[in-house]
Amino acid sequence: MAKNILICDDAAFMRMMIKDILTKNGYNVAGEAENGAKAVEKFKELAPDLVLMDITMPEMDGIQALKEIKKLDGSAMVIMCSAMGQQAMVIESIQAGAKDFIVKPFQAERVIEAVKKVVG
Repeated sequence: MAKNILICDDAAFMRMMIKDILTKNGYNVAGEAENGAKAVEKFKELAPDLVLMDITMPEMDGIQALKEIKKLDGSAMVIMCSAMGQQAMVIESIQAGAKDFIVKPFQAERVIEAVKKVVG
């Protein structure tokens, strides 16, 4: 059965790119969110197998959203996405419970490798 994934990024083209990579590799994109607050709402609504979460977003950043999601479900699987040079934020997100992180600009292979590692 295909894994359901929630994509959370404030840039529509990034969501589209990730969605394309995932669907071509047999994953199901259950939903999309354009900020952390929406990601938390969608997580409650969809209960996805995995969340791909951008770190830098308006309203609520990815790290705050990650913490909120982990409060809702301690076993939630979240992979963080960050731009180059966000090392401190990457470390903070791993400490907050993220399973992995992907650096932008994305390499399709790296996205799939991270997803497979976390949810199979």
